[in-house]
Amino acid sequence: MNKQFAVLGLGSFGRSVALSLEKMGCDVMVVDDSYEKIQEISDKVSYAMKADVTDKDALQALGARNLDGVVVAVSEHPEANIMATLLCKEMGIPLVVAKAKDKLQGTILEKVGADSVVYPEIEMGSRIAKSMVANEFVDWIELSNDYSIVEIAVPRRWEGKSLAELDVRKKYGITVVGVMQGEKMDISTYLIRMVPLTTWWQLQQRISQSIPIIIFMTEPAG
Repeated sequence: MNKQFAVLGLGSFGRSVALSLEKMGCDVMVVDDSYEKIQEISDKVSYAMKADVTDKDALQALGARNLDGVVVAVSEHPEANIMATLLCKEMGIPLVVAKAKDKLQGTILEKVGADSVVYPEIEMGSRIAKSMVANEFVDWIELSNDYSIVEIAVPRRWEGKSLAELDVRKKYGITVVGVMQGEKMDISTYLIRMVPLTTWWQLQQRISQSIPIIIFMTEPAG
């Protein structure tokens, strides 16, 4: 059976998460109090409902007890964000991810039971700044203060050499998980340890288990 998730709040972040989960083959239910937003996304997700995200009866109508996780994405309304997070945990939903605008809001969300708190605006700002400074990185996702996933173009001095010859894990403390050639990702030869993930935020939870973090390498054009 497909994984089932609900997204509460259809701002740009909530909409993006909902559509991404749907594309990954999950059953996605969305809730927002805007009729226009519900109409706009209704044919792109499994179920869309216009309701107040703090309405316990409305959340229960989603079959909340059967959900694998919920994303609470109404950080523009702190009280609603906190209440929705609390209700979701009270209903026994195993994974509740809440969006926060700042660290203070994030601390409160953690105290009321959020399993994970994300800061899209803060994280994207940091990501853009790093990409502007580190020109050699194609992409850079910081998972914590100690771990990141980066995509880099293969350095010219590495060309024609095997990963065994380069020994990048010993020399640089990095693990290569894949090589991209155009749109194709080849991971079978390079992956040291595969961690099955349904949703991107679960990767953050894996950090505490000391699983090695990794880089993607992109073949240089031509």
